[in-house]
Amino acid sequence: MSPHIDYVDGNDITNTLHRPVCDLLGCRWPIVLAGMGGVARAELCSAVTRAGGFGFLGMVREPTSLIRSEVQSVRAATSHTFGVNLIPASTPADLLEEQIATCIEIGVTVVGLFWDVVPQIVRRLRDAGVLVVYQIGSLEDARAAEDAGAQILIAQGREAGGHVRGDQPLAQLIPKVVSAAHVPVLAAGGLANGADVAAALSLGAQGVVLGTVMIPTHESFAHAYHKQRIIDAAEDDTVLTDIFHINWPRGARVRVLQNSVTRGERGDPFGSRRTEIGDEHGRPIYLFSTDSPLRSMTGDFEAMALYAGTGAARIGAITSAAERLYRIASDAAALVSAGHVG
Repeated sequence: MSPHIDYVDGNDITNTLHRPVCDLLGCRWPIVLAGMGGVARAELCSAVTRAGGFGFLGMVREPTSLIRSEVQSVRAATSHTFGVNLIPASTPADLLEEQIATCIEIGVTVVGLFWDVVPQIVRRLRDAGVLVVYQIGSLEDARAAEDAGAQILIAQGREAGGHVRGDQPLAQLIPKVVSAAHVPVLAAGGLANGADVAAALSLGAQGVVLGTVMIPTHESFAHAYHKQRIIDAAEDDTVLTDIFHINWPRGARVRVLQNSVTRGERGDPFGSRRTEIGDEHGRPIYLFSTDSPLRSMTGDFEAMALYAGTGAARIGAITSAAERLYRIASDAAALVSAGHVG
């Protein structure tokens, strides 16, 4: 039986949850919006940041014109710090160069990176005065990222939605990374409520990164179909697979909700033929691509990558981002205060 929770006000939440990582990121609560490509746009990033958390814009493979406009939109909505998330492994080299140069030029203060550890990118950002956050999935990657100069690590468990780097459960990975790291560690993967946050803190993480739970919010740029599929998800509805591969290195696994593609009903994912199943302002969306359904798309959403972590079954409604963040933070603070952790 879950312990009784008495809700606390914002100042009490801050007093209970505040960790040194908050001072690095410039936020009140150590709750971070994952830099989900396509989904974490300015509206969602701004809402999370204004509410007390820290937001990342998910700008993987996006043109620099969009990075500029999204950063400008967040800056117009809040004076608080936020970040931009980039993924070198899935971005063409010339575009990646433009993205990094743009982030430095326009004064982005925090950049999140994921997948392969690329020391030269970390050094370039650090030399420009940018705070570098690296998401990793193993102790080896954690050490490589810190050696490269990362100032915050995100330990991602196999429960995470979207692209999953490692193969360890979060509860096993956090203590290993925390014990070896000399920088703050955030936890990511399957986290959906305050109890999950409290448990992560009890394992030594200084905070958490939330992805799936922030998709079914009013401000999310995800398509309504994706949001509803997460709301309707039951236990064991997600699966780890490498069949959504177009736009990413071969063999990269993603956690998604099961659909006709994961059930093998849509043909050979690695064949030479490409089948168009959607459109985004003239850009074709292909079957087996890593594109997830967005507001800006039309097409066969059921057959797209419906990213979701194992916590999807614990998300019961579409709410505002601020309401969801406050409820999670409040529950976590109450549990930590009462000693209901671990």
